Amino acid sequence: MNLTLQPVNQMAPGANLSAYVQAVSSIPVLSVERERDLAEQLYYQDDVEAARELVMSHLRFVVHIARSYSGYGLAEADLVQEGNVGLMKAVKRFNPEKGVRLVSFAVHWIKAEIHEFILRNWRIVKVATTKAQRKLFFNLRKAKKSLAWFSADEAQAVANDLGVDVAEVQRMEGRLSSRDVAFDAPTDSDDDEQSWQAPQYYLEDQRSDPAEAVASSEWQENSEQALYGALNDLDERSRDILAQRWLAENKATLHELADKYGVSAERIRQLEQNAMKKLKVAIAA
Repeated sequence: MNLTLQPVNQMAPGANLSAYVQAVSSIPVLSVERERDLAEQLYYQDDVEAARELVMSHLRFVVHIARSYSGYGLAEADLVQEGNVGLMKAVKRFNPEKGVRLVSFAVHWIKAEIHEFILRNWRIVKVATTKAQRKLFFNLRKAKKSLAWFSADEAQAVANDLGVDVAEVQRMEGRLSSRDVAFDAPTDSDDDEQSWQAPQYYLEDQRSDPAEAVASSEWQENSEQALYGALNDLDERSRDILAQRWLAENKATLHELADKYGVSAERIRQLEQNAMKKLKVAIAA
């Protein structure tokens, strides 16, 4: 089953968040009886209209949860939209026979989607990758009452409350206090004191080094000259064998060359190997 939110007035948080909040707030809250009836229609009959009404009546709850994550610097409309995805997943999986209200069941799905969105977008370099780190990340954000760093006693108190090592608290606090920096300098920046600090200025591209380019060009030229000189030093038959075996578009076989020169295929192979050895020695010299 694929649940989708149908537009009602301006039921898209990204278009006009204020109008969206006003619209979802006007949708009536379901009674216990009505919610159970709709949940049973969805669970037993796969009634999409029942699913839609369940989702729509709980959108205001998503807004309430999303606003509690406003301190992460992300657009509230995006947080609401991600929470809506979690709500729809919860509605799809809701079992009315469990004896709980949909809102109690859905809160975990809504927060899970918002958490994933925050971790994907809050930083270029991810601050939390394991389940334990994610828990610490969100709890530590709530625990910090100011922008100041924790004292040793405060860090220890947070570690005790969250059941983690104090070193993990300090490490995560450092990640939270760091910031992303653009790889290259801002194009509209006239501040030389800031623009030169862009990471691009700390990386060296060896390919653009003039000395490296000249050395590479000279090495290639010397190698080619040594190769041509070594080919000229070979006898005509050996030179022809190498040309037919390695340089021709339609390469000749050992037996074809053996017929051409009236010798065995094994003799052609020996002549080829000897010629290759002479070329390697000349190039390496």
